[in-house]
Amino acid sequence: MRPKPFIPEQLDGTPFVRDANSGRIWHRCELRTLYVDTDRSQVVYHANYLKYFEFGRASFMRHASYPYKKIEESGFIYPIIKTELNYYTPLFYDDLMYIHTRPGELELVKLQFDYLITRADDGDIVCTGFTRHCAVAADSGLPVEIDAKTRRLWREFPQK
Repeated sequence: MRPKPFIPEQLDGTPFVRDANSGRIWHRCELRTLYVDTDRSQVVYHANYLKYFEFGRASFMRHASYPYKKIEESGFIYPIIKTELNYYTPLFYDDLMYIHTRPGELELVKLQFDYLITRADDGDIVCTGFTRHCAVAADSGLPVEIDAKTRRLWREFPQK
C-alpha cells in the first residue's frame, strides 16, 4: 500500500520541513545518486538505501550539534539491531533525492530513526523505513542506558 503523498513545507530557511498531510516535522538533506549505486537494471540497488539512511541520520545528528563522532568520544556506540525498508518507486543514476530523517521510538536502551526518501524533481516517495539502534558501552560492549544528550534531543524534537 502506498503512503499518503508527502507534501513538504519548508520551515523558515532551516533544513526542516513539515509534511502538510501528517503535520510531522522532518530534517531534510539532499544527495545525488552515483553510478556505482545502480545495478544491472539501471536502478539504485536496494541495499544502498541503507547508506542513504545513514547519510540522513549523520546529517541530522550533525545539524543537532551531536555528530556520531562525539557520541563515540563520550563512550557510547549505537549499532543497528533492526532495519525496515519499504520501496515504492526506483531511483536512477544521477537522480537528486531528499532524505528526510526524524527521531522515532525511544526506550531505555533502544532508539529509532525514521526515514522517508523522495525524488527531488517530482516529490514521489521512493522509500520509507527505520533503523533501530541499541546503546552500548564502547569499552565493554554491553547494553547501557541511552546517553542524556540523545534522550534530550529525542524529547525536544517537535512531534508536529
